[in-house]
Amino acid sequence: MFSTGQIIFAILFIIVFAIALGYAYKGDRKLHTKNYKGVKWIAIAFILFICTLYALKHVLR
Repeated sequence: MFSTGQIIFAILFIIVFAIALGYAYKGDRKLHTKNYKGVKWIAIAFILFICTLYALKHVLR
């Protein structure tokens, strides 16, 4: 389905992309911790809300 060259390109692309993503995140780490302090609590509340809706869907069936 894919040629050997395409598979090699895809693997190398994924590796280089992951390295570039990690490097970009490393540079912004201090800024993220300063600006997004309470985000984890909002994420937890959102996940709990979705779980509550899912539970209510099955209870009220």
